[in-house]
Parts: sequence; C-alpha cells; structure tokens
Amino acid sequence: MRARLALHASAVPHEHREVVLKNKPAHMLALSPKGTVPVLWLRGAAGESVLEQSLDIMRWALQQHDPGGWWPATDAALAEAMALIAHNDGPFKQHLDRYKYPNRSGLDSGVADRGAAALWLHTLDARLGAQAFLAGAHFGLADAAIAPFVRQYAHTDPDWFAAQPWRALASWLAAFEGSALFAAIMVKHPPWPAPSPPL
Repeated sequence: MRARLALHASAVPHEHREVVLKNKPAHMLALSPKGTVPVLWLRGAAGESVLEQSLDIMRWALQQHDPGGWWPATDAALAEAMALIAHNDGPFKQHLDRYKYPNRSGLDSGVADRGAAALWLHTLDARLGAQAFLAGAHFGLADAAIAPFVRQYAHTDPDWFAAQPWRALASWLAAFEGSALFAAIMVKHPPWPAPSPPL
C-alpha cells in the first residue's frame, strides 16, 4: 500500500500490475525470486533494475517527482522520519503480526502483542496531539509509510481500537482512510496477466 501511495503522489507514469500471490506470474518471479510484493521494474537507457522493498520504492518515486513535498526537507527531518519508520517496520510490525495471526507464532491469543504494540501507538497519538501529521504540518513520508500498518492494527479488532483513548491517532487514521489519495490507491485492478478465456 505504501508503495502505491508514493507512486500515486509522485504522479510518475507507471504500469500497475496486480498479481494473485497464489498464482505468481513467471515474469514476476524472474524479476524477484523472493516472490513477494511490491516489485518495481525499472527500465531505461542505463539498463534495468528492480526494487523489491516498499520503502525503496517510496524513495525512488519521491526523488523522481514530489509535488506534495512528502520527502523531508532537511537531514534532521529525514533522520526523524526514518527513525519512526524503523520502529514501525521493526518492533511494531512484529507485534502487529503476532496480534493479527497468533496461531502462526504458536500463540493462543494475540492480546499481549496487541498491548505491546499499543504502547507505540500511544507515542504516535502524543505526537499527533502536538502536530497535524507525523511528518509535521502536512502529510508526508512518515505518514504514508506508517498509516497502512496502523490501519491493519485498527481493523484487527475495530471495536477495541475505537474504545481506546487515542483521539488524535484515530482522527489521523480516519482522515487518511477518507482521503482522495486512499480512494485512488484502493481501486481494484484486474489480475495480471489476464486469465485465459475458457476453451
């Protein structure tokens, strides 16, 4: 989702190929043998390259064109954003995965990990209580990189999430989910390659 967000925000022309992971196209596996998404295939005069990590795709897209000013303007702001994203992608995501799928980790319940992850969300809530967005005055790199994971957490048990005292975080998430940007990247695409017609 965050790769889609950055590509859409950058307005860099690209072809979107939606793949069904239980039926991975041979071309995708040739480009990226690990077989996970996203994969960005770049072709140009200098040759071809492949980006396989969503954060790398965000960086590439925003360095091509950044009309919304998502990329942090100073080294200090970039370091701060990257620190937030690193915690999101590390400890928070580990707890999120165990909360969403406790059986995969041999757990009877993900409640303990829900609580551990909530500590981080309270930190984000405090930040959002002091400024409009994680990136500061406007939506930026940190918001786009982190919002999809907070959304996963919120949707694991929506009633529980809604009952928590993180008003700023909940408002920020609701604004993200209600945005034109979110609507644009959530448009359904037909699987690629198109299924063969029946004989």
